[in-house]
Amino acid sequence: QVQLVESGGGSVQPGGSLRLSCAASGRIFSINVMGWYRQAPGKQRELVAHITSGGSTAYADSVKGRFTVSRDNAKNTVYLQMNSLKPEDTAAYYCNYRGIGVRNYDYWGQGTQVTVSS
Repeated sequence: QVQLVESGGGSVQPGGSLRLSCAASGRIFSINVMGWYRQAPGKQRELVAHITSGGSTAYADSVKGRFTVSRDNAKNTVYLQMNSLKPEDTAAYYCNYRGIGVRNYDYWGQGTQVTVSS
């Protein structure tokens, strides 16, 4: 099992910034992907960004140039720096940890709310 503890959500005005953190503990896979998904009311959960244990990143088109995903492998922690936030970024953000092995194992954080409003 992998436990994920998220922090950093909150409320911010349009154009503002927030930084999310997610620390993993427990069964840590040497090859893994850590990332962030979000889900707005009435919408499906979508990938925001992820980063592999080797440092490769991927972003949703809607956040490219505004959000940056990074990680500290020594701390098993992933970060999401969110700049130039828009009202449409409002959602519950969920940390995801995918362990890569003979099969993949997915673990989820409890979610943290991000609200962008004037």
